[in-house]
Amino acid sequence: MRILHTADWHLGDRLGRIDRTADIQRGVEQVARYCISEQIDVLLVAGDLFSELSRPEGLRQSIDHLQQVFFDFLLRGGTIVALTGNHDSENFCLTLRHALTLAAPTSEKPGTLLRTGRFYLATQPGLFRLDHPTGQVQFVLMPYPTPSRYLDGVAQRYDSLEEKNRALQAGFTRHLRELLASPAFQTELPTVLGAHIHINGAVLPSLYRISEAESIVFGATDLPDLAYVALGHIHKPQFLGGKPSVRYSGSVERLDLGESFDQKCVVVVEVGPEGCRGTPVELKLDATPIYQVDVFDPKEDLPTLRERYPDRERALVRYHLRYTAGADNLEAILRELDAIFPRWYERSWQEAGELGGARAAADAVSLHRSFHDTVFDYLNVELADHPDQGALRKLAEGLLTEESA
Repeated sequence: MRILHTADWHLGDRLGRIDRTADIQRGVEQVARYCISEQIDVLLVAGDLFSELSRPEGLRQSIDHLQQVFFDFLLRGGTIVALTGNHDSENFCLTLRHALTLAAPTSEKPGTLLRTGRFYLATQPGLFRLDHPTGQVQFVLMPYPTPSRYLDGVAQRYDSLEEKNRALQAGFTRHLRELLASPAFQTELPTVLGAHIHINGAVLPSLYRISEAESIVFGATDLPDLAYVALGHIHKPQFLGGKPSVRYSGSVERLDLGESFDQKCVVVVEVGPEGCRGTPVELKLDATPIYQVDVFDPKEDLPTLRERYPDRERALVRYHLRYTAGADNLEAILRELDAIFPRWYERSWQEAGELGGARAAADAVSLHRSFHDTVFDYLNVELADHPDQGALRKLAEGLLTEESA
């Protein structure tokens, strides 16, 4: 059985002012093409299928896109197996799972042999089997640890976040052990574990929208020795403990500046009756470039930016500008930067002081600037490309004059 392991799609996500839908859909389409070209039997998505920032309309569009790009894969008998992560809405995913089950009723009894050619979404710990000409493969799916999934019947009152995390870690470990020890678990079958968790020792530049205090960290010894362990949650591709069969596939897109140097990929693994066959293979994804750009001398730096960043129209950019009042035209510089980097997602600027110090950033309120100047700093940016900017500034000037009177 050929399995393509991926994770952390974050469908419908945003970065600052930029909607990432098109970028992420492009990554998903690459995954779909690999499913066909690599003759994949099972696509395993190890959590965070959707973004918590996605609105209902965005979720509907994401489902519609998945249906389109994976139609051929499912039609020829391919199977999609996904589990929920920390960014997936529990309520939405539970509703989606119920809808899938209503459309094609399936037993939820542990150890059930599921039909191929379907999309399955695990919102609770689960155990099932899939058939293949070379023999059946067993799957254990463990969604991200939340109280509703892993602390059923346990008083959910905690004196601290650390205490809650310890309870969730214990609940996750207990449920996993119970599944592996249940009569439905067939020890003679090769088994694939899919989980959305943080394993101690994973290399990560940063956690994605979760603090270190909030992260529930598991030890490598918490993972059972199985044919393959497909992990999600950490966006940097890697395998753990010197074991190529225990790995994070990473996300399908660069989702913030901390991932700007990551080579995104998916992982193809072949599982037979004897377990994992050979070494899992990473297949590269063409991810969106993300840059931090600093402009300290507009006259020197601006003319070079187009050549320095040939992929600038596609790239996501966070830039910082330093300019000199009286010598540099802030409004004109911001307009030029907009033209050079149309997909900037965050920006800041500072006015260099006469004594060499930097004044407050223009998008923040400074204690050393008047209310009038602060308002017009803001308007200079927000109205930079507005056709009625002159009239609006005149209106603002009149309102400020009335207020001061």
